Amino acid sequence: MSLAAGFGAFLIWGLIPIFFKAMAEVPAPEIVAHRIVWAALLIAVFVWVTGQGARTTGLLAHPRLLLGLAVSSGLLTLNWLVYIWAVNSERVLETSLGYFINPLVNVALGVAFLGERLRLVQWLAVALAAVGVGIMAAGHGAPPWIPLVLAVSFGLYGLMRKIMPVDPVGGLLIETLIMTPVAFGYLVWLGGTGEGAFRAGSPTLDAMLMATGVATAVPMTLFVIAARGLRLATLGFIQYLAPSTTFVLGVFLFREPLTPSLLATFAFVWAGLALYSVDLLRRR
Repeated sequence: MSLAAGFGAFLIWGLIPIFFKAMAEVPAPEIVAHRIVWAALLIAVFVWVTGQGARTTGLLAHPRLLLGLAVSSGLLTLNWLVYIWAVNSERVLETSLGYFINPLVNVALGVAFLGERLRLVQWLAVALAAVGVGIMAAGHGAPPWIPLVLAVSFGLYGLMRKIMPVDPVGGLLIETLIMTPVAFGYLVWLGGTGEGAFRAGSPTLDAMLMATGVATAVPMTLFVIAARGLRLATLGFIQYLAPSTTFVLGVFLFREPLTPSLLATFAFVWAGLALYSVDLLRRR
């Protein structure tokens, strides 16, 4: 169950740039706000229909859990905002790199916070990825902030959801509800100023903005199920599916340039992932 959920989540995330590209005319903050509001509504209906309401509202009696979910909610919002902005700014390949780095960030977080121990080959894999990031930084004259923000924010989110004793759907509902007042207020303000895209363009665009709830809730629920049931190392391994799919889209569908420094960065990161994967398979 957990493994299938992980594969489903990462395949959807790998293909989702196509969906967001179709809404490129809408600013990233507005798309994120719609994601939050519609996802919260969808998950709330699901929780009510499946009779999980009492268990979910019971979370409100635990301030420490609420604080943890508030932090994970912030990490998730940051990740969504940077990701959508990058996709619609013709930087899909950089998002792909971020999620290629993310499995190795998961490994480092597992060592730092969960007491997981790495073998020499695994340390070498992390070092190769670090070299790749350094090459990209040298080529751009600045740290590659998009890949780093995506990798670290999502790695920390996965870590927090793994260690918090919260069921996947209920926790995701609380996270989205925490973000909803700000998101809904922002959408109301946009509508009042006449700058909002919802109900101002085509019905197709309105339907796509509403569908961001489905595109958000389904893979996120699958991911949280996988994060609770799998080791971070295993989760990092199957996570390759999403950035691999996105990389193919960036090169062959969106025709983004694969510069020498970016190609060298990918080469080092891929080498690190290959080492880590082979070691993981050998041990199993």
